[in-house]
Amino acid sequence: MILTLTLNPSLDRTIEIGALDRGAVIRAAAAHLDPGGKGVNVSRALLANAVASRAVVPFGGDEGRQLVRLLAAEGLDMVTVPVTGTTRSNVTLAEPDGTITKINEPGTALSPGELDTIADAVLDAAHSADWVVASGSLPPEVPADVYAKLCRRFAGAGIHVAVDTSGPALACALGAAPALVKPNLEELAAATGVPIRRVGDVVEAAAKLRAAGARTVLASLGADGAVLVEEGGVWYGRAPVGEPRSSVGAGDAMLAGFLAGGGHGPDALARALAWGAAAVRLPGSRMPCPSDIDPAAVTIGPPDPERPLASPLVPPTAPPPGRANR
Repeated sequence: MILTLTLNPSLDRTIEIGALDRGAVIRAAAAHLDPGGKGVNVSRALLANAVASRAVVPFGGDEGRQLVRLLAAEGLDMVTVPVTGTTRSNVTLAEPDGTITKINEPGTALSPGELDTIADAVLDAAHSADWVVASGSLPPEVPADVYAKLCRRFAGAGIHVAVDTSGPALACALGAAPALVKPNLEELAAATGVPIRRVGDVVEAAAKLRAAGARTVLASLGADGAVLVEEGGVWYGRAPVGEPRSSVGAGDAMLAGFLAGGGHGPDALARALAWGAAAVRLPGSRMPCPSDIDPAAVTIGPPDPERPLASPLVPPTAPPPGRANR
């Protein structure tokens, strides 16, 4: 069973438009309202593919109650934790060529007492879990080491922890030796300070994260595919998408597919890419079910270090992994 924790869940409204014209009145072609948050999406993707999962979801206010209703309507197994603040709402503008513009609210602060209650809920629910997924941005005023503390608490119980976050939260988590981290291209560059122009740069940056403490790195590269770096080897894979609809939640679907595939090796990477590509072909943040997934579209092999990326990224100077903003 795979347990997920989302400290900063959301209601995600995706609006499909012809083109983003700043300052103009834009008529929407379609709109979708989905439950959101990275861990929530991982559980939703697992549910859609009949993989056992449970989500720990703090919620507050009318938006939070609507979030819980949407998740219950999908049949998600969840542990809900009421909090004082109001669950955030996010807006995504999706253009026909796959361009995404996101407006994300910061979320509401969690008190130390609420964090303790959430942590207790995670511990109570994790007794039968093989993996705990700690993912997403942190609400305001939540300490950056919250995911690192989870890694340390579960290590002695033999439960693997996957971390999908960014900034100081990722830097702190690396020092707690998570079993898996899943940065995207921007997060990988920011965490390491490595200019990423080629597949070889991705491998180099992922190796830095492993040296900082992560045992496995699954780097999602958008249209360029993904790179997996672990003790057993290094693999590169792609799953081209002819007509992208929305990339919202695609990285979460990728992580869900990777864990559903066993959490290591090229077969898990292939499943991750197939699930992620399927999510990109769907509207809003809908998670793919088996009929949406095309494993035959995936190619896996050794990385070509000289292969250029379609969207290279040169980050600002960053401190070494594991030491940023402690």
